[in-house]
Amino acid sequence: MKKFELVAEISKEFFGRKLFRIRAMISFGNVQTGDLGGWVESESNVEQSGNAWVYGDAWVSGDAKVYGNAKVSGDAWVYGNAKVYGNAQVYGDAWVYGNAKVYGNAKVSGDAHWISIGPIGSENGFLTAFRQRDNSIMVRRGCFSGTIDEFESAVNDTHSDNQHGDIYRALILVIKLRLAEVEGEQGGDHA
Repeated sequence: MKKFELVAEISKEFFGRKLFRIRAMISFGNVQTGDLGGWVESESNVEQSGNAWVYGDAWVSGDAKVYGNAKVSGDAWVYGNAKVYGNAQVYGDAWVYGNAKVYGNAKVSGDAHWISIGPIGSENGFLTAFRQRDNSIMVRRGCFSGTIDEFESAVNDTHSDNQHGDIYRALILVIKLRLAEVEGEQGGDHA
């Protein structure tokens, strides 16, 4: 049996896309049969198995997908090719889009301290940097995952004298400046 259905009678146009309210057809997680959820463009936006759900006025569209035990709520938007999965939560006024992936126990909210830039590098991928609870800055790019200082060292080792290295070094400065703007505002309580 399907976990949810699109409610054709409750739809709206949003930025040229037709979005439908979803309704639970079975109880799962903290969702009861008959509960109305958030807005999706198609059934493929939310996995029919697992406890993934879109709540309230949140919306998911395009090729974006929410699955596993992930939750999207509040006024959050997930679109493009973005993926939200695992036990991840996207809420508040947060926007997750492009090729972004939010997973594990990550929480992204409207006041989250992160930046995503792309396409960049020889693979035309995306770089995402975010401030952790301990206020350290983490960077994810391709198969690299580490602190901003480790990323800077890897850039200097791998791209010491080419255009990609120059761009990455400039972005490191931008990341440090951008995330320094918010240092201390929320006490470092972020994903």
